[in-house]
Amino acid sequence: MRSALVVPAAGRGDRLGASRPKALVPLAGVPLLVHAVRRAVASGVVDVVVVVAPVVACDEVRTLLRPVAPTVVVVPGGAERQDSVRAGLDAVPDDVDVVLVHDAARCLTPPAVFAAVVARVRAGAPGVVPVLPVSDTVKRVAAERVLETVDRSELVAVQTPQGFSAPVLRAVHAAAVPGAAATDDAGMLEALGHVVVTVPGDDRAFKVTRPLDLVLARALLDQEVGP
Repeated sequence: MRSALVVPAAGRGDRLGASRPKALVPLAGVPLLVHAVRRAVASGVVDVVVVVAPVVACDEVRTLLRPVAPTVVVVPGGAERQDSVRAGLDAVPDDVDVVLVHDAARCLTPPAVFAAVVARVRAGAPGVVPVLPVSDTVKRVAAERVLETVDRSELVAVQTPQGFSAPVLRAVHAAAVPGAAATDDAGMLEALGHVVVTVPGDDRAFKVTRPLDLVLARALLDQEVGP
């Protein structure tokens, strides 16, 4: 049994104010993507690493990741996230039984989260997502008008890596409409009636999206390497 990590990293860094792909934006001098893959490999449960990169950055990504994952496979991304994940999935060897799909922007996800997700898939779950409880008050709004306050007791914020039985994920992507704007792969499983279960997420697995997120990520990284 082998596990593969697929990292769709072809997105742009517009909201970060970056002039390069978001995954290549530096955090303490090291690209977000390198931080993310390093932590995944440190989990001890990732045997294959596939990164989906912008066409113009494939060679750069290979060079950056070889010291971290010597056998890394880098393939060009597609127009939508779903297209990129499918391109990465096509590069995953047939003998892999668990596939993790991970956002490079969740660059500080602890290795233990990767291990927990893989263990839960191997225990029989078709799909697994790490989650955190929603602490904010959530309201449903239309045309700037509050319609209702949503009961947050059943709400969670979903993180990555999301883990899947490899045959199930392949079948779901084969059945999906090409070019559809799916925000996550677990949602694609849910839409076809597959069971998706949860494991505890981690506050450090937040997504670096805005400049303020980079400030927080730097502070957490400093805390890790500090005295």
